Amino acid sequence: MEPLPGEWAFRDHLEAAGHVCILKDASDLESSSEIAKLIEAESLEAALALHLYRGGRLLQGHGIPFGIIFGGTDLNEDVNHGEKKKVMGKVLEEARFAVAFTESMKEMAQTQWPHARGKIYVQSQGIVTGPNSAFNWNTFLHQSGINQSADNLHIFLLVCGLRQVKDPLYLVDAFSEWHREEPNVYMVIVGPEVDPVFTREVGARVKSAAGVRLIREMPQGDLHAALKNCFAVVNSSVSEGMSAAILEAMDLEVPVLARNIPGNAAVVKHEVTGLLFSDPQEFVQLAKRLVSDPALEREIVANGREYVRARHSWQAERCTYQNLIRTLEGSIQD
Repeated sequence: MEPLPGEWAFRDHLEAAGHVCILKDASDLESSSEIAKLIEAESLEAALALHLYRGGRLLQGHGIPFGIIFGGTDLNEDVNHGEKKKVMGKVLEEARFAVAFTESMKEMAQTQWPHARGKIYVQSQGIVTGPNSAFNWNTFLHQSGINQSADNLHIFLLVCGLRQVKDPLYLVDAFSEWHREEPNVYMVIVGPEVDPVFTREVGARVKSAAGVRLIREMPQGDLHAALKNCFAVVNSSVSEGMSAAILEAMDLEVPVLARNIPGNAAVVKHEVTGLLFSDPQEFVQLAKRLVSDPALEREIVANGREYVRARHSWQAERCTYQNLIRTLEGSIQD
């Protein structure tokens, strides 16, 4: 699986400060002993884990200082499993710092693990977009099996890794019903295969769903260009830490429709920076409203762009992580 855009950003921030970074997917490392071998082979001096459970637990007990970044499902779901919660508490005891994307995530973590209160920092995701200027929207539509003139279409993009927590099938039936009424609306699901079994299920459902298409992963520049060309970006996740796709859409001046869950509601203010829906029927209702109300679309787009510029500075994110990594350097010297 390719690293997430945010993971590339963290590495970029640290390499800009002169550090040499190695990026590894936690799912490719099956045991703590593999981490021990990696630390020895590469002479690693410090580590940064994304996701308190999946990444953090692998770093325990190796004697190198590390920090963690909460992912979302660690706080929203893993915390409800007794053994996982216990493991995450131990990881936080050993971690030198922890980063939450929002104040509410920080509060959730502090409630679960009061002993970590003094080491949790808030830093929202920094956003920078770079659409590929050579990207061809008509070619993209053709490859998606949409053979209509782009001028008459309303394309909704749902960008997510194909796993159950992202719930990409949540809107499929309702959207198909809408498409049958209005054949110029389409939903295109774009994302890497994360869970192979679930990916097959998504593929089978989409094949038989009118007006819904599936595209397997795109280079980031192409993805940003597709976002910029689509009518709106959709998020239907059951759980989110902070959705990069939502923030990228705002940065690219594209309206957002997001499922009303805490992680999304932290960045999308209903009817101000986007639209929040609680069920598939409400999604269709709001999507129809957006299609028929250009003034609402313009207002949401302007507010979203302003919000991202004010609250999701890539430069501020860089400063935070460079400063936090210095605390690990201090630990190495001690």
